Amino acid sequence: MFILSPETVLNVDALRIRWVPRKYLALTSVWPRGGGWRLWARLIFEKEVLRYTLTLLPFVVAALVWTDYAVVIAQAPIPMLIVIYLVESRVLRATDARRKALISDIQADAGLDTLRARARSLLGRIAARRGLTSGTLHLVIEQSDLLRVPPLTLVSVQAEDGPELLALDPTERGMLATELFAPPLTERTLQHIGLARRIEVHDLTLDPSKVSAHARMAALMAEQSARQ
Repeated sequence: MFILSPETVLNVDALRIRWVPRKYLALTSVWPRGGGWRLWARLIFEKEVLRYTLTLLPFVVAALVWTDYAVVIAQAPIPMLIVIYLVESRVLRATDARRKALISDIQADAGLDTLRARARSLLGRIAARRGLTSGTLHLVIEQSDLLRVPPLTLVSVQAEDGPELLALDPTERGMLATELFAPPLTERTLQHIGLARRIEVHDLTLDPSKVSAHARMAALMAEQSARQ
């Protein structure tokens, strides 16, 4: 999971938004500030140009091995396009039949209910910690549709006032990292739900004015305890 915030993104200018919910996956490149090599590798693999290059690598090897046929191989675009199509649509992604078999309707409904409950809780605590009483907060979750590789999940909290992508502090990022995805709703499970239901982006909203006084007091007490 890649939580988008100015402190976690190297190219901060990419986080500027003009509308809510703002989607990032496939629209722009966001690179992590740190994050480890696994996250970097997964983000790079999401780029189509790299995947196409890797897919066509056997043709390059064949041209180097059978030099007499190098020109013929290089001038065979149709087989190359067919290979790219098969790898992208049949190997890396799920077919329509496979999408339907990824998860049952009961499991999908239960997973979405769990996601909504967790989103309300997390957004409510973020609103309470910040003392927000108006506007609408959006927990935006985007996932890659590449099924055969580790899931790539971009998570951001966006506010309609501005609009802006919230700069999440370490405590808020920690809440999202530890509570958003946990069994039975994992990143992979949510990906299966999204593919089966054809949900491109999960946009969970909360009106801060509906956060209870009890929740605000609890958030204030937790904040004071953390500072001591």
